[in-house]
Amino acid sequence: MSPGDRARELAALQEDLKRAGYIAEPQLAAALLLMQELGRPLLLEGDAGVGKTEVAKVLANLLATRLIRLQCYEGLDAHASMYEWNYQRQLLAIKLLEHDERGIEQKEQDIFSERYLLKRPLLEAISGERRAVLLIDEIDRADEAFEAFLLELLSDFQLSIPELGTVRAISRPLVVITSNGTRELSDALRRRCLYQYIDYPDYDKEFAIVRARAPEVAEALARQIVAFVQAVRLMDLKKKPGIAETLDWTAALLSLGVAAIDAAAAERILETLSALIKTRDDRAAFPREVVARLAAAC
Repeated sequence: MSPGDRARELAALQEDLKRAGYIAEPQLAAALLLMQELGRPLLLEGDAGVGKTEVAKVLANLLATRLIRLQCYEGLDAHASMYEWNYQRQLLAIKLLEHDERGIEQKEQDIFSERYLLKRPLLEAISGERRAVLLIDEIDRADEAFEAFLLELLSDFQLSIPELGTVRAISRPLVVITSNGTRELSDALRRRCLYQYIDYPDYDKEFAIVRARAPEVAEALARQIVAFVQAVRLMDLKKKPGIAETLDWTAALLSLGVAAIDAAAAERILETLSALIKTRDDRAAFPREVVARLAAAC
């Protein structure tokens, strides 16, 4: 493929993403193309709220395919993420097999067959006839043991089930892994993935996002909203507002009929800060005079 063809392909993907409501830099668009071409997982890292999860959702939408999501948490294990046995049906089957004259080994093969298997996200993602998008969300919340368990899936697209053996992918899913950076991920996992860091958006990108996701907002107000949020992110806060908070705050302002961000609107802006500021300590940093000062600068 010539450089010109590649540039056109990247531009087309960026336009498709924009129509779906996601504004992507060329680097992210290139990573998404490589993920599809090379069949490699894509690791997205960045602070909470910068739009990492949304990448997988929009990709599934563009490809008109299923999004299968595994939300990670502390204590997540293989069974919760891969499969479980339907114990109630197995117990019923054991009762029904009491008078079956077959040997124990044959009965066990019957009981531990796929019809008694409850597929969880990882197994479901490799079992479909059509390629799905598998989102492994916030992997840094899970422990290192679970991360190590994932390596077989990420490298060979297969899973090992003791009672059934190795289950290989019928169709390889497109795997998007997100991390908020709360702990360092292993080199083994990083080696198996393409990588892209997603930062907080600059003014132009955030303005484009607000216009794409909230087209009913007047352009002048959209610019003021983005300027206010960009200024808030420069403050010493525990939880800087992400893109989701920007959009929530936009909706809150519209619901109260706020037509302009200025010092005169400080009281009404204060009423909407629950959509933008999400911790007690951070909220204390926004008395009326601070809000009025920030609004006046917009």
